[in-house]
Amino acid sequence: MRLVLLGPPGAGKGTQARMLAERFGAAHVASGDLLRTAVKEKTPLGLEAKSYMDRGALVPDELVLKLIQEHLDSANGGRGFILDGFPRSVSQAEALNRMLKGRGVSIDKVIAIIVPDSEIIKRISGRRTCRNCGAMYHVIFDPPRNPGICNECNGELYQREDDAEDTVRMRLEVYAAETKPLLEYYRRAGLLVEVNGVGRPEEIQEQILAALGGENAKVRDARIK
Repeated sequence: MRLVLLGPPGAGKGTQARMLAERFGAAHVASGDLLRTAVKEKTPLGLEAKSYMDRGALVPDELVLKLIQEHLDSANGGRGFILDGFPRSVSQAEALNRMLKGRGVSIDKVIAIIVPDSEIIKRISGRRTCRNCGAMYHVIFDPPRNPGICNECNGELYQREDDAEDTVRMRLEVYAAETKPLLEYYRRAGLLVEVNGVGRPEEIQEQILAALGGENAKVRDARIK
C-alpha cells in the first residue's frame, strides 16, 4: 500500500498516517520530521538542508526527495509507505512520480482529509503549550486541570505564535492556494479520494479504509496468508 495523505494543518494527517502505517505494516514518512531529524543529527543531507534554512531559503524539492528515498531504503519502504506532508504542489508531485518510477513503483491512492476552516481554527487556536516541559493541551478538547498551568510540572501554558487565529487563517489561505491545483492533478489521475475529517480518529480511519476498498482487502488477505 503506497498512499499520500493531504489535508490542511490541523486536519489530523499525522494521526491517520500513523494508524494506517501500523495497520498495513508500512513506513510512515513525514517529510517535516525527516528534515528536522536530519538537521538535528547532522547527516550529510541534513547539513545540506541546514545551509538553505540558515539563509532563509526553501529546501529544494530534490533534497526533500532524497531524504524521503533514504528513509524508504532504511525503513523497509518496499512493504509500502504513507506519505504525510509531501507533496504540497504539482511540481513536487511530478518530482515524486519520477523518483518512484525510478524505484519501479507508483502511488496507489491519494487521501484528502477535508475539514472546514472553522473547525481547523478551533482545533489549532485552542492549543496551549507548557513553557517549561513542552506538554501540549487544548482549551476545549484536552484542558489542563488548572487553567493556564501544566499538569506535569506546574509550568505556565502559552499559545505559540503559529497557533494564533490570524496566523492559522493565513496558513489556511496559503494551503488552499497551493493545494487546489494539486487536488485537481490527482483527481485527473484517478487517484484522489476525499474523506470527511470531522469526527473521532477511529471514524475517519474507517472512512479511509472504506475508500481504499479493494486495495485494503488485498493487503488484509496478504497479511493473513
